[in-house]
Amino acid sequence: MPPATTPPPTAIRLEINGIVQGVGFRPFIYGLAGRYGLTGEVANTATGVSLRLEGPADQIQSFIDDLPRRKPPLAQIVEISRTQAPLSGFTAFSIVKSQASTTRATLISPDVMVCEDCLAEMRDPADRRYRYPFINCTNCGPRYTIIDDIPYDRPKTSMRHFTMCPDCQAEYDDPNNRRFHAQPNACPVCGPQVTLCNGRGIPIDTDDPIAAAARRIRAGRIVAVKGLGGFHLAVDAVNEAAVVRLRRRKHREEKPLALMCASIEHIRALARITPEEEKVLVSIQRPIVLLEKNAATPIAASVAPKSRTFGIMLPYTPLHHLLLDAGFTALVMTSANLSEEPIAIDNQEAFGRLRDIADDFLIHDRDIYLRSDDSIVRHSAGQMRPLRRSRGYVPVPVFLKDELPPVLACGAELKNTVCLTRGRQAFVSQHIGDLENRATDDFFRLTIDHLKRILDITPQIVACDLHPDYLSTQYARETTDLPVVEVQHHHAHIAACMAENKTHGPVIGLAFDGTGLGTDGTIWGGEVLVADYQGFTRAAHLEAVPMPGSAAAIREPWRMALAHLMATVDDGSDITDLPLGRFADARQIQIIHQMMAKTINCPLTSSLGRLFDAVAAMVGLRGQVAFEGQAAIELEAIADNAETGTYDFSWDETGKDAIIIPCSPLIRAVIKDLRGGQSPATISARFHNTLVALFDALCRQLRNRTGIDQVALSGGVFQNDRLLSGLCTALAKSGFQVLTHRLVPANDGGISLGQAVIAATTTKR
Repeated sequence: MPPATTPPPTAIRLEINGIVQGVGFRPFIYGLAGRYGLTGEVANTATGVSLRLEGPADQIQSFIDDLPRRKPPLAQIVEISRTQAPLSGFTAFSIVKSQASTTRATLISPDVMVCEDCLAEMRDPADRRYRYPFINCTNCGPRYTIIDDIPYDRPKTSMRHFTMCPDCQAEYDDPNNRRFHAQPNACPVCGPQVTLCNGRGIPIDTDDPIAAAARRIRAGRIVAVKGLGGFHLAVDAVNEAAVVRLRRRKHREEKPLALMCASIEHIRALARITPEEEKVLVSIQRPIVLLEKNAATPIAASVAPKSRTFGIMLPYTPLHHLLLDAGFTALVMTSANLSEEPIAIDNQEAFGRLRDIADDFLIHDRDIYLRSDDSIVRHSAGQMRPLRRSRGYVPVPVFLKDELPPVLACGAELKNTVCLTRGRQAFVSQHIGDLENRATDDFFRLTIDHLKRILDITPQIVACDLHPDYLSTQYARETTDLPVVEVQHHHAHIAACMAENKTHGPVIGLAFDGTGLGTDGTIWGGEVLVADYQGFTRAAHLEAVPMPGSAAAIREPWRMALAHLMATVDDGSDITDLPLGRFADARQIQIIHQMMAKTINCPLTSSLGRLFDAVAAMVGLRGQVAFEGQAAIELEAIADNAETGTYDFSWDETGKDAIIIPCSPLIRAVIKDLRGGQSPATISARFHNTLVALFDALCRQLRNRTGIDQVALSGGVFQNDRLLSGLCTALAKSGFQVLTHRLVPANDGGISLGQAVIAATTTKR
């Protein structure tokens, strides 16, 4: 019998795109090649990872089949291209120097939590990284916030200032080590260090800065803690006096404060957790998750007053774990800033900006190149949905149905994000914030420049909102050498929902929020659109009512309540027998009446958000708000879950342009219930139920006209779980395909995605 012949070797080249840098992908390739006895080489490139393989064809195929199954936990493979290559006679497999290129298309990993392997080492007294707060490996740690350029190598990160010691270098060079080519690799000998400073920024002499900081927090002090994407302000969450002092110094009157707990078991003592919520809590992204409070908890009442939920996250950096190891029930960990300013990221900046807030500073000397707030998610209508998409999720792109030209979309004024597109990828930035001051505008511009550089995207089109006073719109108009596409706010909302659901439409779009400039110059926000990417028709909307005092009506919901009353009943100024009467005196009522009669500073609005404000004020919940959406949140929170009743509704189809939905029948019914002794909880439930029934019926009417059976739900009002869940259920029962947000926020944080796809489509057309 003749001897078995060895199959001849073959050679291929693989180009792999996705999140394949900084996640242990090259070491993984090295090990997988060894598993199948293959030779060749692998390198980072500006488009991803490139490798050459030589060996038997069946072993190469097994290697390729195993790639997606065995990839590192942080890796995401988007595309693999395969070409035949000439044999080079490799005798081993090696990792070679990164290849420079004029084209950059690789994806960058977000910052993620510290892994269990690193935590075990950090807590082992025999380990050389015992209690070292910057321990990391290829499976965990900082990425996006320390990157200055690509390819992702140490000299292009903020770790370039730290030269690895011989022990760390040996780990870095060893293909069998978990830290092989881990760019942030460091230890206490060669890496970043933590320092505790007093309120004036002067270092405090202590052998263990983290333990000393924990003792100060335990004593009721406010400590500014430098983390991955910026500083937090930390206090003991069970210390009411400390929480109250933090609120006073931070000028954050009532908005709930985020909590951090050491473990799921600690969280269970404070809140109810569903399996879906637990899965997200322990995920590598480690966002803040909104959870229903337990009936009784030791948490200070001032952490989340008048709220049924806590926003809680698990620790995601080694430093957080070391702080919580001191035995806290929970720490308040809120962004380190004054209200409406971006979070501090630089040590000297923090000393200056936070000197009137923090008693002490726990700092370190690893630079943060780009700030990134904590992400916030909530389980609603059967899905986990982002309320703020930032740390842990950015810069992972939203993958689109079609290729787009390079577009820069500048977003909205509030909850701003920007978006850059490249092919089928839309890169929505981290949360930037409200563009209402110079500091946030600077952050907005810095983010655009940074993303353009690290993604190597040169925009050909710029998109922005219609509103001429938005700083984002003004920025777009400064870009005079590129075409600028102005996109109506609510059209952008619906387009964002369509884009993440990979549909071209047309759809019936329910765009519900507080404020957005309409094409007629009024303030929209209760809109039913028939839309695709190329355009929209305003099919229906809430009847417009005055906003007495304009922006003052947003801060003081009693103004909107009076406006609706005066537009509905003959003597709407008589509120002496209504709960609303506690918010406005006779003089204020007279002024509002005169303003409306003479149309002085009373812009018209069709906003559903403002209608929520009005009803919340009518039932006595809230005359003034301390943060956006507060009145609506509290109205949802009190709704009686057992109440199934609705109010009468109607709409007017006599208008030539759009169906008008009058608010007056609903307002009359609310007043009748109030005067009849119904509780605010009952009225809230009936109000929500009526909106669900109304818009379900209206969508069925529009389907009869248009034949469209897809409904897209977008806008900040859809952060209301009762409304979103109710409409999803009702519309599905009516035979609609319901499109909702799961990848970007329904609020203005998703606007930039919609602007980008509309601008690309309309420009192409």
